[in-house]
Amino acid sequence: MPEVQLTEAGRKDLEARLDYLKSVRRAEIAEEIKTARGFGDLSENAEYDAARKAQAEMEGEIAEIEAQLRLAKIIHETTVTCAEIIDGKEQLCKTYTIVGTAEADLSRGRISDESPIGSALIKSSQGQIVDVKLPNGRVKRLKVLRVVK
Repeated sequence: MPEVQLTEAGRKDLEARLDYLKSVRRAEIAEEIKTARGFGDLSENAEYDAARKAQAEMEGEIAEIEAQLRLAKIIHETTVTCAEIIDGKEQLCKTYTIVGTAEADLSRGRISDESPIGSALIKSSQGQIVDVKLPNGRVKRLKVLRVVK
């Protein structure tokens, strides 16, 4: 697994999720398995199979989070407000918060530092014009209005 870039808040979120899985969810699933065993023949016990499947998925998630935390490189969250330049005029002002890939959530304006826009803006400065080559081949021209690190 390659290096995982996380902000400090992202690291804390992963640690909290890991703690929940280990201290709460493990016990809940163990109880579900115990209850399902009481239903009789395990070869035809759908509740038991479902609980064992949930246990396997949870243990996989625990292993994945532990690996991410082991390989994490902490980056600083950067917020960039910019305007798209269309036909020489500034339009469509947007604010992006640039975070590690594991924390990206476009619906909240949080984009990955590895995305085309994120990688172009992360080292930008106020007043700079940045050309971003998008995956579809189009070039988006952005004027950086504000950068907060």
